[in-house]
Amino acid sequence: MDLNAVRTFVAVADSGRFQEAAAGLSITQQAVSKRVAALERDLGVRLFTRTARGALLTVDGQAFLPHARDLLRAEERAVASVRPGRRALRVDVIGRRLAPAGLLRDFHRAHPGTGLDVVTLFDAEAAVDAVRSGTVDASFRAVTHSARRLPDGIEATRVLDEPVQLVTGPAHALAAARAVTPAQLAGYRIWMPGIVPGTEWAAYYADLAAAFGLTIEATGPDFGTAPLLDTIADSAELATFVGEGTRLVWAAGDDLRRIAVRDPTPVYPHSLVWRADNPHPALTALRGYLASARQPGQGDAGTWTPTWAR
Repeated sequence: MDLNAVRTFVAVADSGRFQEAAAGLSITQQAVSKRVAALERDLGVRLFTRTARGALLTVDGQAFLPHARDLLRAEERAVASVRPGRRALRVDVIGRRLAPAGLLRDFHRAHPGTGLDVVTLFDAEAAVDAVRSGTVDASFRAVTHSARRLPDGIEATRVLDEPVQLVTGPAHALAAARAVTPAQLAGYRIWMPGIVPGTEWAAYYADLAAAFGLTIEATGPDFGTAPLLDTIADSAELATFVGEGTRLVWAAGDDLRRIAVRDPTPVYPHSLVWRADNPHPALTALRGYLASARQPGQGDAGTWTPTWAR
């Protein structure tokens, strides 16, 4: 149904005259007549009777009027739902317990009136596709290739260098250490069943292992964080890596240890990815907030990132 014709019908019904409706709509009286006639043909009924006193609604016109008003209100709601600033900003944070989710929570505390729709997509390829298609407004990702290879119109900027920590159980040989170097970890078994080939975190940890001669195992099914931590807690041989900003919850008896890795400090390079032509004002606010809060990771003797992140 032509909503312009519906809008014209309502204007005539409210004013009672085709000429006054034309003036209110800034169109000609002839255009008003054509729109009303086209609507009557679509509906198969007469909506007005013309008299010396103006345009009077027929019985069918009276029946249609409240529904016509509902159609116009629905149109207004539909337009408002996607108007920049009216809908929530949709952001992918990879995982709700990871550092990007913490960044987004901090942003919301600083901008409590901003509507946010938080989602968790799988890998960087899926996230970039979602940004490009407009399914999400922005995504926090480790970008494993240069900006020149991002799709046209997609931009990315580093927003957080997150230090990597070692997690061990109380019986592990490194459990009492306050900090370790990457070189000290050579020969130890680091178990990360959540590594999926082809993902950005797989690329990161493969480069980390190669740079320092580490043994990172991704064997066995990934049952999630809680079973992983239970296994680490009971093992004298296995350890795992987590980001410093990752929120971990474990059983009271597990007595897990989070140990800093330094000299150099491996940092995971989180970037914000967005479409350059996205006009959402909350996206502009988020980018500004992240730029002002940006604090690159600083280890005792510098930091390490893969070559693709430099």
